[in-house]
Amino acid sequence: MKVIEINNLTKKFGEFKALDNVNLTINKGEVFGFIGPNGAGKTTTIRTILGILKKTEGEVMVFGKDAWHDAMEIHKKIAYVPGDVNLWPNLTGGEVIDLFTSLQGPINLEKKERLIKMFDLDPKKRCRTYSKGNRQKVALIAAFLSDAQLFILDEPTSGLDPLMEMVFQDCVAEEKKAGKTILLSSHILSEVERLCDRVAIIRSGTIVETGTLAELRHLTRVQITVETAKKMPDLATKKGVHNLKIDNCQVSFQADYPELGNIISYLASYEVKKLYSVPPALEDLFMKYYDTEVKH
Repeated sequence: MKVIEINNLTKKFGEFKALDNVNLTINKGEVFGFIGPNGAGKTTTIRTILGILKKTEGEVMVFGKDAWHDAMEIHKKIAYVPGDVNLWPNLTGGEVIDLFTSLQGPINLEKKERLIKMFDLDPKKRCRTYSKGNRQKVALIAAFLSDAQLFILDEPTSGLDPLMEMVFQDCVAEEKKAGKTILLSSHILSEVERLCDRVAIIRSGTIVETGTLAELRHLTRVQITVETAKKMPDLATKKGVHNLKIDNCQVSFQADYPELGNIISYLASYEVKKLYSVPPALEDLFMKYYDTEVKH
């Protein structure tokens, strides 16, 4: 089942085209990562999904309904956490959590106490005393307490320390296990890599790649370190070998995936003693497109 379906979405602000022919599909029970440099169009896309911004062209459907015209109905099934949360300064964190969650029915008190403990939040303090990280905790606790079917999280761990990021990741995994759908926009690429089933990379308002991490890895190179019994004089000339570093009979290099078979056959002829292969991280994939943008 398609929870979010975006077809040929274009959004203009005057003459500026913030989104250009964006196409995305997010399925039920999926954790979908949405990454790109600042100003790439991530938040604009999310605000269009939420019905906060009206599309210029194209189609944005959530739960099979139009994101703009049916926003009120759609919002009953959504929990949204932005990257910079503003709260009522005179209310306590606990009061804000109760307010948000009461909009969707009775509060699960046991789960509420568990989440407050997990996120190490003092719910009795007034929101005006909270740091940015604590404001994010309030929003995250309220979101994970809700009975939402779709979580839209736009830089949700901004301001959290690494320990709280791990707590967040555990909560996302729990919601996924329960069959919920999560759209996660994050600059913490290791977080996206750990949590997401599929990833889309957006640059300058255009989706440049979409797929599973395994699929995207085939678009870049694998890092190989190998030690052989004999020196390999011709390795540098082999197709698909890049950034070669030689230390006697130990070499390291990057290899194009389509040429891996031929490269491994060549290595084997020199009596391989050790071989290490490291797949590219999501950061490598991201930087491939980010570097292209910078050069322009």
